[in-house]
Amino acid sequence: MAKTCPFVKACGGCQQLQIPYHKQLEQKQQTIEKLMAPYGKCQSIIGMEEPYHYRNKAIATFAPVGKNKFLLGIYAKNSHKVVPVKDCLLQDESLNQVLESVAAAAAECHLQAYDEDRRSGLLRHVVLRSSKESGEVLCTIVTAQPNFPGSSNFVKALRKRSPQVSSVVQNINPAKTSAVLSPYYKVLYGSGYIVDKLCGLSFSLSSRSFYQVNPVQTEKLYNKAMELAQLSGSERVLDTYCGIGTIGLCAAPHCKEVVGVEINGDAVRDAIFNAKRNHIKNARFVEGDATHFMSELAAQGETVDVVFMDPPRSGSTPEFLKAAAKMAPKKIVYISCDPHTQARDLSLITKLGYDVKTIHPVDLFPHTDHCENIVLLCKGKTK
Repeated sequence: MAKTCPFVKACGGCQQLQIPYHKQLEQKQQTIEKLMAPYGKCQSIIGMEEPYHYRNKAIATFAPVGKNKFLLGIYAKNSHKVVPVKDCLLQDESLNQVLESVAAAAAECHLQAYDEDRRSGLLRHVVLRSSKESGEVLCTIVTAQPNFPGSSNFVKALRKRSPQVSSVVQNINPAKTSAVLSPYYKVLYGSGYIVDKLCGLSFSLSSRSFYQVNPVQTEKLYNKAMELAQLSGSERVLDTYCGIGTIGLCAAPHCKEVVGVEINGDAVRDAIFNAKRNHIKNARFVEGDATHFMSELAAQGETVDVVFMDPPRSGSTPEFLKAAAKMAPKKIVYISCDPHTQARDLSLITKLGYDVKTIHPVDLFPHTDHCENIVLLCKGKTK
């Protein structure tokens, strides 16, 4: 039975919340089948058994309301209006509780919300991450200035209400921008990161780490990707758009060598640290643009056996795809968070000597319009 939320229309984050989940899966299946029709038959979508409270990350915004008062909530879709959402049905229930504690602790310490128009006040946003493995929470408070008066009292008040908060970080973002986080951090309490487990491996998560928000479905997604790659232990593998190295490190025990490339320097440092944490010695990670990196390798005559690619919603680039084909991998495992741009990219890959072998939709985002899709491509045409 579908659950209801009083903020569903104002928030806009759960476009399909009022549709029964099995119907959501049917609609997503139909959408993927239509997009992938030129390339083959889709397998049945992999859904969730319990499609609520799956998000391990929460972002909320402080907004001033009256003298020395504020509300903490979520931006309404396509606006700068803050909706005071409570008990979000998508977020881990622990994160919902911590958000209430953040608001209460900030009020107790008489902290003021940042006013975008007047450019005054301190608190802009809060970003929370939770570990499914340990239950610990990393709390990142985004401030408009470096000076955080009463930060020690705030941390004490927060941890008194929510002792699962194991680390508190201040992110300093004075810029007039819609971006939540800046590159400038200060650890106020704890280590500055939490540790989670995924596919049997441990991953350190900092405030800026890219990490899939649905750990239950991510394990299914990555396990399916490894199943399709059919690594035998002798392959040279490229993990492109690798983030903190999750896919490459999952592949490393089953292949000869993994090389990961990622444009975000913080993510690359996390990936290197995560390889050491898991005692993986056959994986290395490079900071750089994936398209430029692939083009250079192709120009040097490098070859690989398997390419994993998990690009952003905008998809890949023609230059990347041409370079990948020139390196002649036997298999390309294309994981996409936007099947529309994936379908566009497939129209080029399939003209470069690769054939779609199988298509697997995976629902990582129940109650939203989004869906992940994995496509396995193999070199040469299917008989």
